[in-house]
Amino acid sequence: MNSGSLDWGNELVKTIGWTLWVSAASLAGLVVVGALLARYTKWGRQYWRVTGGFFTERRIAPMTWLLVVILLLLAIFGVRLNVLFTYQGLDMYNAIQDGASALGKPASDPARAGAIDVAKDAFWKSMAIFALLATIHVVRTLVEVWFGAAFAVKMRTWLTENVTDDWLADRAFYRNRFVPIEDSGGELTAGVDNPDQRIEADITTLVTWTRQFVFSSGGSATGGIIPAIVTMVTFTIMLWGLSGPMVIFGFHLGHAMVYLLMMFVFLASVVAFWIGRPLIRLNFLRERLTANFRFALVRVRENAENIALYSGEEVEHRGLMDRFDQVIKNYWNIIHRTLLFSGWNLTVSQTSVVLPFLVQANRFFAGSVSFGQLNQTASAFGNLSDALSFFRLMYDDFTAFRASIIRLDGLRDADEKARHLPTIATADGVDVGLDDVQIRKPDGEILVDDLSLRLVPGEALVVKGRSGSGKTTLFRGLSGLWPYSEGTFTRPPGTDTLFLSQVPYLPLADLRSVLTYPAPPSDFSEEELHQILVDVSLPHLVERLDEDEYWAKVLSPGEQQRVAFARILLSQPKVVFLDEATSAVDEGLEYSLYKLIRTRLPETIVVSISHRSTTERHHTKMLELLGEGGWELTDIVVPV
Repeated sequence: MNSGSLDWGNELVKTIGWTLWVSAASLAGLVVVGALLARYTKWGRQYWRVTGGFFTERRIAPMTWLLVVILLLLAIFGVRLNVLFTYQGLDMYNAIQDGASALGKPASDPARAGAIDVAKDAFWKSMAIFALLATIHVVRTLVEVWFGAAFAVKMRTWLTENVTDDWLADRAFYRNRFVPIEDSGGELTAGVDNPDQRIEADITTLVTWTRQFVFSSGGSATGGIIPAIVTMVTFTIMLWGLSGPMVIFGFHLGHAMVYLLMMFVFLASVVAFWIGRPLIRLNFLRERLTANFRFALVRVRENAENIALYSGEEVEHRGLMDRFDQVIKNYWNIIHRTLLFSGWNLTVSQTSVVLPFLVQANRFFAGSVSFGQLNQTASAFGNLSDALSFFRLMYDDFTAFRASIIRLDGLRDADEKARHLPTIATADGVDVGLDDVQIRKPDGEILVDDLSLRLVPGEALVVKGRSGSGKTTLFRGLSGLWPYSEGTFTRPPGTDTLFLSQVPYLPLADLRSVLTYPAPPSDFSEEELHQILVDVSLPHLVERLDEDEYWAKVLSPGEQQRVAFARILLSQPKVVFLDEATSAVDEGLEYSLYKLIRTRLPETIVVSISHRSTTERHHTKMLELLGEGGWELTDIVVPV
C-alpha cells in the first residue's frame, strides 16, 4: 500500500507561508521585468506611455497597487491549490490502486479485509480533502473575479478620463488630423482614424488583456504570465522528481520527461509564433475597417434627408458595400490565419494529453511508479505544458492586445504632435490686432500674406473674397485650428473672444443646454432664456427648453443659426468672429439679427465672413482677399 503524499494537518501553515513568499518575489519580478520592457521594447514603451499614470499618479496609485497585490496573492494561491489538487489526486488514485490490489487477494487471506478498510479510509480521506480544496477553490475564484473586475473598472475609468482629456486638450482632437501616424505595419497614415473607437473599444481591450496577461482570469490559475511562471517552476520541480531515465537514440537521459517537455513546447511555440505573427496587423486593420464602416452608416443616418432628396440610395449602397467588402476580406484573412494557428495549437494540445502516459508507461508496468504517481505525472505535465505554452496559447489574444496598444499610443502620439504644430501667436489685449499674419495651404501655397490690421471696440469688419481665396481658412487660423499659419493675433483672452462657424454645434442635451453652450444653463435665469428666444425670432421654442432631442435634426439650418446669435447675446463677448453665420436666413432676418447684436453689444468687435453684400451695412471696414496672398482693407461708408 502507498502512504499519503503530504502532511495535510500542517499544510495550511505551509501554504500561507509559501503563497506570501512567492507573491513577494513575483511582485518584485513584475516591477523589474515591467521596467525593462518599458525601457527596451517598443511595445513596452507604448504600453507605459498609455497606462503609466495609472500606476504612478499619487491620487490613484495606492489603490492600483493594492489591487495588484491582492490579485497577485489570489493568483499565486491558485497555483498552490493546483499543486494540492495533484497530491489529493495522488492519494485518491493510490487508494483506488491499493483497494483494487486488496480485492484481488483471495477471500481466505486474513490481510484482505484489513487492506480493504485501510484503502477505503484513505479514499474517503482524499475525498474529504478534495471537498475542502474544491470549496476553497470556488471561493478563491469568486473573490478573484470580483477584485479583477474592480481592477478593470478602475483602470478603464482612469484610461478613459486620461485619454479623453489628452485628446481634447489644446484642440488636439481637431488638429491631429494634420499629423501623419504610423500604423501596425510601419506605414504612415493621414491623421488619426476613428478616435471614438480607440477611446472606447481599444481601451476596453487593453484593460481586459492587461488583467488576463498579468494575473489569472476567470478563475484559471495559469491564465496570466505570473501564475504561468510560478506554475512552470513549481511543476518542473514536481515533474523532476516523478520523471525517470530513458534511452533515446542510444543516449541515456535522466529525468527525460522534463527535457522532452521543454523541447516539445519550444518547437510548438516557435511554429505558433511564425503562424500567428500576421494576426497583429490583421487585427489592427479589423478595428480600423469596422470603425470606418460603422462611421459610414452613421453618416447615412445623419444625412438621411439630403440623401433621399438626391435619390442617392444606390450611390450610398455602393459606398457602404465597398467598405463592407473590405471588412469581409480582412475577416476571411483573419479566419484563414486563425484556422492555421488554432489547428496547430489543437494538435499540440492533443499530443500533450497522451505524451506523459507514453513516456511513463514502461515505468508504470515495471512497477517503478504507482497508479497515483502516473496520474500525478499527467497532471503535472499538463500544468507545466500550459505554463510553458502560455504565449503560444495566448498569442491570438495577444495580437488584439498589441493592436489596441498601437492604436491608443498612435492617438496619444498624434495628440502630442498636434499640440506642437505651428500656430499663430496670440497675445491678450482689448483691441483686435493682426500682425504679419500668413495663411498657407498644406502644399505651401500662400492664401494670405503679411496681413496686418487693428480693430477697436465698436468696430466691425466684413471679410470678402472669391471662393478659395482663404476666408474660412483665415478664420480657422485665427481660432488656432489651422496649423499652416504664422504671425501674431492680439485679442481679448478666453471666452471674451468667440468663434462661430456656419453650422453651429448643437450638443446632445436639453434645449436650454444647447442654447447656453458652452456655459452651464444655471448661469442664466428662466426669464433671460425666454427673452433671448423671442429676440432671435424663436418664440415657438420657449416651451421646449426642457426637451432632450437630437436638435441638430429637429431645428432647421436657419433656426440653428439663430441659436448661435442667441449664444452671442447670452455670453456677451468682447469680440465675435462669424463665418457665414446668416447664410441660412433671409435678408430681413439677417438685418434684424445683426441689428440686435450692434444694439445690445455696441462695444463688441464683430468680424464677419460673408458672400452677401447686404451684410456690409452692419460693418465699418471691409477686408477683401484677392488671392495669391494679396488683400485690401477699406472703410465702409454706410448711407445715412
